[in-house]
Amino acid sequence: LARLKGLSRHEAIVRLKQWFESFGIEEWWDKKVEDLSKGMAQKVQFIVTVLHQPKLLIFDEPFSGFDPINANLLKQEILQLRDKGATVIFSTHNMASVEEICDHITLINNSKNILSGRVEEIRRSHGNNIFAVQFRGSEEAFAASIADSQILECNSDCITGLCSAKIHIKENNAIRNIIASVNQAVELRSFTEIIPSMNDIFIGAVNGMLK
Repeated sequence: LARLKGLSRHEAIVRLKQWFESFGIEEWWDKKVEDLSKGMAQKVQFIVTVLHQPKLLIFDEPFSGFDPINANLLKQEILQLRDKGATVIFSTHNMASVEEICDHITLINNSKNILSGRVEEIRRSHGNNIFAVQFRGSEEAFAASIADSQILECNSDCITGLCSAKIHIKENNAIRNIIASVNQAVELRSFTEIIPSMNDIFIGAVNGMLK
């Protein structure tokens, strides 16, 4: 297969040995593909796909059938190929993999493109100004310090003495003032925006729930 892609026999063997070593499957060198497990056969398919160093790679659910260790190994190899200049088209239903690997996304539903763009920009654009706040102090003082923002939930930990709250801030330009106000009213430990996952965005887009 490597020679069909233009590699000499010597060059093919050298590259194959390197890939077999990277994937820890040297002992399978003389085995037939039909004797391999599904995961092992997928490793061989991956090697055959990338052996001639193509500039464009298309992967369809490449992590299917892999345990977490081998899935992470494959992910790192794909990212290295990207860093070396290859364009990678990655087809998957696993939104966690999208967040880990992809720079851009196109979400297709019923043969229609319903969402496109850079992954981080899409995630941030679908945030709803919801923040997770952790503090130590009076819950009443905290509630008074966030002006007309809405407390969605608030819980206290009896062991650590820390309170965790989730709040919705209506206006973007009020965020800085609210942080300062909270910091004066209680001992502020963290103030973090809750960015929706691609999985949540996927469900919302397909169900027509996105704005």
